[in-house]
Amino acid sequence: MKRAFITGIEGQDGSYLADLLLTKGYAVHGLFRRNGNGNGELVNLQHLTADPQVFQKTLFLYPGDLDDLESVRGPLAHAAPDELYHLASQSRVGLSFEKVEETCRVTGLGALRLLELARQLPKLPRLFHASSSEIFGSPEHLPQDESTPVAPITPYGCAKAFGTQMTRIYRKNFGLFAVNGILFNHESPRRGQDFVSRKICRAVAAIKTGKQSELQLGDTSAQRDWGHARDYVRGMWLALQAEAAEDYVFATGKLHRVQDIVEIAFRAAALDWRQFVRQESSLLRPADPCRVVGNPAKAARLLDWRPEITFEQTISEMLQAELAAARSV
Repeated sequence: MKRAFITGIEGQDGSYLADLLLTKGYAVHGLFRRNGNGNGELVNLQHLTADPQVFQKTLFLYPGDLDDLESVRGPLAHAAPDELYHLASQSRVGLSFEKVEETCRVTGLGALRLLELARQLPKLPRLFHASSSEIFGSPEHLPQDESTPVAPITPYGCAKAFGTQMTRIYRKNFGLFAVNGILFNHESPRRGQDFVSRKICRAVAAIKTGKQSELQLGDTSAQRDWGHARDYVRGMWLALQAEAAEDYVFATGKLHRVQDIVEIAFRAAALDWRQFVRQESSLLRPADPCRVVGNPAKAARLLDWRPEITFEQTISEMLQAELAAARSV
Protein backbone atom coordinates (compact mmCIF):
# COMPACT_ATOMS: atom_id res chain seq x y z
CA MET A 1 0.00 0.00 0.00
CA LYS A 2 1.45 3.35 -1.06
CA ARG A 3 1.51 6.10 1.54
CA ALA A 4 0.77 9.75 0.77
CA PHE A 5 1.01 12.87 2.91
CA ILE A 6 -1.07 15.95 2.03
CA THR A 7 -0.65 19.38 3.61
CA GLY A 8 -3.84 21.42 3.48
CA ILE A 9 -5.91 18.26 3.22
CA GLU A 10 -9.01 20.09 4.48
CA GLY A 11 -9.08 22.45 1.51
CA GLN A 12 -10.73 22.09 -1.87
CA ASP A 13 -7.74 20.44 -3.57
CA GLY A 14 -6.62 18.46 -0.55
CA SER A 15 -10.00 16.85 -0.03
CA TYR A 16 -10.43 15.90 -3.69
CA LEU A 17 -6.87 14.54 -3.75
CA ALA A 18 -7.63 12.46 -0.66
CA ASP A 19 -10.71 11.07 -2.42
CA LEU A 20 -8.65 10.17 -5.48
CA LEU A 21 -5.78 8.55 -3.61
CA LEU A 22 -8.10 6.51 -1.39
CA THR A 23 -9.82 5.09 -4.47
CA LYS A 24 -6.37 4.09 -5.73
CA GLY A 25 -5.64 2.13 -2.56
CA TYR A 26 -3.33 4.58 -0.81
CA ALA A 27 -3.00 5.14 2.90
CA VAL A 28 -3.54 8.89 3.15
CA HIS A 29 -2.06 11.03 5.91
CA GLY A 30 -3.06 14.68 6.01
CA LEU A 31 -2.11 17.86 7.85
CA PHE A 32 -4.93 20.34 8.47
CA ARG A 33 -4.72 23.85 9.81
CA ARG A 34 -5.65 23.94 13.47
CA ASN A 35 -7.66 26.76 14.97
CA GLY A 36 -7.53 28.23 18.46
CA ASN A 37 -9.16 25.10 19.90
CA GLY A 38 -6.59 22.82 18.31
CA ASN A 39 -9.15 21.63 15.78
CA GLY A 40 -9.89 22.77 12.24
CA GLU A 41 -12.59 23.15 9.63
CA LEU A 42 -13.00 19.68 8.12
CA VAL A 43 -16.26 20.22 6.22
CA ASN A 44 -14.75 18.96 2.96
CA LEU A 45 -13.69 15.73 4.67
CA GLN A 46 -16.90 14.92 6.54
CA HIS A 47 -17.85 12.16 4.10
CA LEU A 48 -14.52 10.48 4.92
CA THR A 49 -14.27 11.11 8.66
CA ALA A 50 -17.81 9.77 9.09
CA ASP A 51 -16.88 6.49 7.38
CA PRO A 52 -15.55 3.96 9.96
CA GLN A 53 -14.08 1.89 7.13
CA VAL A 54 -11.88 4.82 6.11
CA PHE A 55 -11.14 7.13 9.05
CA GLN A 56 -8.22 5.88 11.13
CA LYS A 57 -8.01 2.89 8.79
CA THR A 58 -6.67 4.38 5.57
CA LEU A 59 -7.12 8.08 6.36
CA PHE A 60 -5.17 9.72 9.18
CA LEU A 61 -5.40 13.40 10.09
CA TYR A 62 -3.09 15.63 12.10
CA PRO A 63 -3.56 19.25 13.21
CA GLY A 64 -0.55 21.36 12.37
CA ASP A 65 0.87 24.68 11.32
CA LEU A 66 3.65 25.41 8.86
CA ASP A 67 4.88 28.06 11.30
CA ASP A 68 5.39 25.30 13.90
CA LEU A 69 7.86 22.83 12.40
CA GLU A 70 7.48 20.30 15.18
CA SER A 71 3.76 20.00 14.46
CA VAL A 72 4.70 18.93 10.93
CA ARG A 73 7.89 16.98 11.57
CA GLY A 74 6.32 14.33 13.78
CA PRO A 75 3.33 13.45 11.55
CA LEU A 76 5.53 13.48 8.46
CA ALA A 77 8.06 11.12 10.01
CA HIS A 78 5.28 8.85 11.26
CA ALA A 79 3.65 8.72 7.82
CA ALA A 80 6.95 7.97 6.02
CA PRO A 81 5.23 8.84 2.74
CA ASP A 82 6.07 7.66 -0.73
CA GLU A 83 4.44 10.82 -2.06
CA LEU A 84 4.19 14.25 -0.46
CA TYR A 85 1.71 16.81 -1.77
CA HIS A 86 2.23 20.34 -0.49
CA LEU A 87 -1.05 22.18 -0.97
CA ALA A 88 -1.29 24.28 2.21
CA SER A 89 -0.96 28.05 1.82
CA GLN A 90 -2.63 31.37 2.41
CA SER A 91 -4.38 31.12 -0.94
CA ARG A 92 -6.54 34.26 -1.15
CA VAL A 93 -4.90 36.70 -3.54
CA GLY A 94 -6.95 39.68 -2.36
CA LEU A 95 -6.21 38.94 1.28
CA SER A 96 -2.49 38.80 0.52
CA PHE A 97 -2.49 42.59 0.11
CA GLU A 98 -3.83 42.94 3.66
CA LYS A 99 -1.63 40.24 5.19
CA VAL A 100 1.58 40.51 3.21
CA GLU A 101 3.97 39.18 5.84
CA GLU A 102 1.72 36.28 6.81
CA THR A 103 1.25 35.32 3.16
CA CYS A 104 4.99 35.29 2.50
CA ARG A 105 5.71 33.38 5.70
CA VAL A 106 3.05 30.69 5.28
CA THR A 107 3.02 30.34 1.50
CA GLY A 108 6.66 31.06 0.67
CA LEU A 109 8.68 30.00 3.70
CA GLY A 110 6.19 27.21 4.39
CA ALA A 111 7.18 25.57 1.11
CA LEU A 112 10.88 25.87 1.95
CA ARG A 113 10.35 24.37 5.41
CA LEU A 114 8.53 21.40 3.95
CA LEU A 115 11.21 20.84 1.30
CA GLU A 116 13.82 20.77 4.04
CA LEU A 117 11.79 18.37 6.18
CA ALA A 118 11.32 16.09 3.16
CA ARG A 119 15.07 16.12 2.48
CA GLN A 120 15.75 14.94 6.02
CA LEU A 121 13.47 11.88 5.86
CA PRO A 122 15.21 8.48 5.78
CA LYS A 123 13.33 7.67 2.57
CA LEU A 124 13.00 10.59 0.18
CA PRO A 125 9.40 11.01 -0.96
CA ARG A 126 8.32 12.26 -4.33
CA LEU A 127 7.11 15.81 -3.73
CA PHE A 128 4.46 17.89 -5.47
CA HIS A 129 4.42 21.64 -4.82
CA ALA A 130 1.21 23.45 -5.74
CA SER A 131 2.41 26.52 -7.60
CA SER A 132 0.08 29.05 -9.20
CA SER A 133 -0.49 31.02 -12.39
CA GLU A 134 -0.12 34.07 -10.13
CA ILE A 135 3.68 33.65 -10.47
CA PHE A 136 3.34 35.03 -14.02
CA GLY A 137 1.74 38.29 -12.89
CA SER A 138 0.31 40.15 -15.88
CA PRO A 139 2.16 38.44 -18.73
CA GLU A 140 2.71 40.10 -22.11
CA HIS A 141 2.14 36.94 -24.12
CA LEU A 142 -0.52 34.28 -23.97
CA PRO A 143 -0.97 31.46 -23.45
CA GLN A 144 1.53 30.89 -20.65
CA ASP A 145 3.57 27.72 -20.30
CA GLU A 146 6.44 26.37 -18.21
CA SER A 147 8.93 28.76 -19.89
CA THR A 148 6.94 31.96 -19.27
CA PRO A 149 8.97 34.45 -17.20
CA VAL A 150 8.17 34.54 -13.50
CA ALA A 151 7.09 38.12 -12.72
CA PRO A 152 4.48 38.22 -9.93
CA ILE A 153 2.55 41.39 -9.15
CA THR A 154 0.75 40.29 -5.96
CA PRO A 155 2.14 39.26 -2.57
CA TYR A 156 0.56 35.83 -3.04
CA GLY A 157 2.16 35.44 -6.47
CA CYS A 158 5.52 36.51 -5.06
CA ALA A 159 5.29 33.97 -2.23
CA LYS A 160 4.33 31.21 -4.69
CA ALA A 161 7.21 32.22 -6.96
CA PHE A 162 9.63 31.78 -4.05
CA GLY A 163 8.26 28.31 -3.29
CA THR A 164 8.41 27.42 -6.99
CA GLN A 165 12.04 28.43 -7.34
CA MET A 166 13.04 26.68 -4.12
CA THR A 167 11.36 23.49 -5.38
CA ARG A 168 13.52 23.70 -8.52
CA ILE A 169 16.63 24.28 -6.43
CA TYR A 170 15.95 21.24 -4.24
CA ARG A 171 15.32 19.14 -7.35
CA LYS A 172 18.56 20.22 -9.01
CA ASN A 173 20.89 20.40 -6.03
CA PHE A 174 19.58 17.82 -3.56
CA GLY A 175 18.26 15.16 -5.94
CA LEU A 176 14.72 15.41 -4.60
CA PHE A 177 12.00 14.22 -6.99
CA ALA A 178 10.24 17.57 -6.73
CA VAL A 179 7.54 18.79 -9.10
CA ASN A 180 5.91 22.19 -9.48
CA GLY A 181 2.34 22.03 -10.69
CA ILE A 182 1.58 25.53 -11.99
CA LEU A 183 -2.14 25.53 -11.34
CA PHE A 184 -4.46 27.93 -13.09
CA ASN A 185 -7.80 28.77 -11.49
CA HIS A 186 -9.89 25.74 -10.61
CA GLU A 187 -13.25 25.62 -8.93
CA SER A 188 -15.76 23.19 -7.39
CA PRO A 189 -18.54 23.07 -4.79
CA ARG A 190 -15.74 22.84 -2.20
CA ARG A 191 -14.22 26.19 -3.20
CA GLY A 192 -13.78 28.73 -0.38
CA GLN A 193 -16.80 30.96 0.15
CA ASP A 194 -14.94 34.20 -0.55
CA PHE A 195 -13.73 33.19 -4.02
CA VAL A 196 -15.75 34.87 -6.74
CA SER A 197 -17.06 31.68 -8.35
CA ARG A 198 -18.45 30.37 -5.06
CA LYS A 199 -19.68 33.81 -4.03
CA ILE A 200 -21.71 34.09 -7.23
CA CYS A 201 -23.21 30.61 -6.97
CA ARG A 202 -24.12 31.07 -3.31
CA ALA A 203 -25.77 34.39 -4.04
CA VAL A 204 -27.76 33.01 -6.96
CA ALA A 205 -29.01 30.16 -4.76
CA ALA A 206 -29.93 32.63 -2.00
CA ILE A 207 -31.78 34.85 -4.48
CA LYS A 208 -33.60 31.84 -5.92
CA THR A 209 -34.74 30.74 -2.46
CA GLY A 210 -35.76 34.24 -1.37
CA LYS A 211 -32.95 34.74 1.15
CA GLN A 212 -31.12 37.52 -0.74
CA SER A 213 -32.25 40.34 -3.02
CA GLU A 214 -29.12 41.23 -5.05
CA LEU A 215 -25.54 40.29 -5.90
CA GLN A 216 -22.75 42.87 -5.63
CA LEU A 217 -19.66 42.29 -7.75
CA GLY A 218 -16.52 44.12 -8.81
CA ASP A 219 -15.15 43.88 -12.36
CA THR A 220 -17.16 41.23 -14.19
CA SER A 221 -15.09 41.68 -17.37
CA ALA A 222 -12.03 40.12 -15.69
CA GLN A 223 -11.00 36.91 -17.46
CA ARG A 224 -9.54 33.67 -16.13
CA ASP A 225 -8.67 30.19 -17.26
CA TRP A 226 -11.04 28.21 -15.03
CA GLY A 227 -11.05 24.41 -14.64
CA HIS A 228 -12.42 21.90 -12.15
CA ALA A 229 -10.46 20.87 -9.06
CA ARG A 230 -11.06 17.15 -9.66
CA ASP A 231 -9.23 17.40 -12.98
CA TYR A 232 -6.33 19.27 -11.41
CA VAL A 233 -5.72 16.86 -8.53
CA ARG A 234 -5.64 14.04 -11.08
CA GLY A 235 -2.82 16.00 -12.72
CA MET A 236 -0.99 16.22 -9.40
CA TRP A 237 -1.07 12.47 -9.01
CA LEU A 238 0.02 11.83 -12.61
CA ALA A 239 2.97 14.22 -12.17
CA LEU A 240 4.38 12.06 -9.36
CA GLN A 241 3.98 8.83 -11.37
CA ALA A 242 6.22 10.06 -14.19
CA GLU A 243 9.75 8.75 -14.70
CA ALA A 244 11.36 12.17 -14.24
CA ALA A 245 10.53 15.20 -12.10
CA GLU A 246 9.28 18.06 -14.27
CA ASP A 247 7.25 21.23 -13.88
CA TYR A 248 3.82 21.29 -15.49
CA VAL A 249 1.15 23.84 -16.29
CA PHE A 250 -2.34 22.56 -15.45
CA ALA A 251 -4.94 24.66 -17.25
CA THR A 252 -7.79 24.43 -19.73
CA GLY A 253 -6.32 26.82 -22.29
CA LYS A 254 -9.63 28.70 -22.47
CA LEU A 255 -10.50 32.14 -21.13
CA HIS A 256 -13.83 32.96 -19.52
CA ARG A 257 -15.13 36.15 -17.92
CA VAL A 258 -16.53 36.55 -14.44
CA GLN A 259 -19.62 37.65 -16.35
CA ASP A 260 -19.82 34.17 -17.89
CA ILE A 261 -20.08 32.66 -14.39
CA VAL A 262 -22.87 35.11 -13.61
CA GLU A 263 -24.84 34.26 -16.73
CA ILE A 264 -24.42 30.47 -16.46
CA ALA A 265 -25.36 30.42 -12.76
CA PHE A 266 -28.44 32.62 -13.15
CA ARG A 267 -29.52 30.70 -16.22
CA ALA A 268 -29.19 27.39 -14.36
CA ALA A 269 -31.46 28.87 -11.68
CA ALA A 270 -33.97 30.12 -14.30
CA LEU A 271 -33.37 33.77 -13.34
CA ASP A 272 -32.47 36.91 -15.32
CA TRP A 273 -29.13 38.17 -13.97
CA ARG A 274 -29.86 41.76 -15.08
CA GLN A 275 -32.50 42.07 -12.38
CA PHE A 276 -30.18 41.20 -9.51
CA VAL A 277 -26.50 42.12 -10.23
CA ARG A 278 -24.98 45.44 -9.13
CA GLN A 279 -21.37 46.55 -9.54
CA GLU A 280 -19.64 47.67 -6.34
CA SER A 281 -16.43 49.71 -6.75
CA SER A 282 -15.10 48.68 -3.32
CA LEU A 283 -14.83 45.11 -4.58
CA LEU A 284 -12.39 46.02 -7.36
CA ARG A 285 -8.94 44.52 -6.69
CA PRO A 286 -5.64 46.30 -7.42
CA ALA A 287 -3.19 44.94 -9.99
CA ASP A 288 -5.62 42.33 -11.25
CA PRO A 289 -4.02 40.20 -14.01
CA CYS A 290 -6.67 39.74 -16.69
CA ARG A 291 -4.86 37.87 -19.48
CA VAL A 292 -3.80 34.71 -17.69
CA VAL A 293 -4.49 31.57 -19.73
CA GLY A 294 -2.44 28.40 -19.63
CA ASN A 295 -0.99 26.07 -22.23
CA PRO A 296 -1.24 22.51 -20.86
CA ALA A 297 0.48 20.91 -23.87
CA LYS A 298 3.39 19.55 -21.84
CA ALA A 299 1.08 17.83 -19.34
CA ALA A 300 -0.91 16.40 -22.24
CA ARG A 301 2.25 15.14 -23.97
CA LEU A 302 4.13 13.69 -20.99
CA LEU A 303 1.29 12.76 -18.61
CA ASP A 304 -1.60 12.21 -21.01
CA TRP A 305 -3.48 14.73 -18.86
CA ARG A 306 -6.42 16.70 -20.24
CA PRO A 307 -9.27 18.46 -18.45
CA GLU A 308 -12.46 16.40 -18.65
CA ILE A 309 -15.01 18.68 -16.95
CA THR A 310 -16.15 21.75 -18.88
CA PHE A 311 -16.47 25.26 -17.51
CA GLU A 312 -20.25 25.13 -17.89
CA GLN A 313 -20.45 21.79 -16.07
CA THR A 314 -18.30 23.17 -13.25
CA ILE A 315 -20.47 26.24 -12.65
CA SER A 316 -23.69 24.24 -12.96
CA GLU A 317 -22.43 21.70 -10.42
CA MET A 318 -21.53 24.49 -8.03
CA LEU A 319 -24.92 26.14 -8.45
CA GLN A 320 -26.81 22.88 -7.85
CA ALA A 321 -24.79 22.24 -4.68
CA GLU A 322 -25.59 25.73 -3.39
CA LEU A 323 -29.28 25.33 -4.19
CA ALA A 324 -29.39 22.03 -2.30
CA ALA A 325 -27.69 23.63 0.70
CA ALA A 326 -29.99 26.68 0.66
CA ARG A 327 -33.12 24.54 0.50
CA SER A 328 -31.99 22.32 3.36
CA VAL A 329 -31.79 25.21 5.83
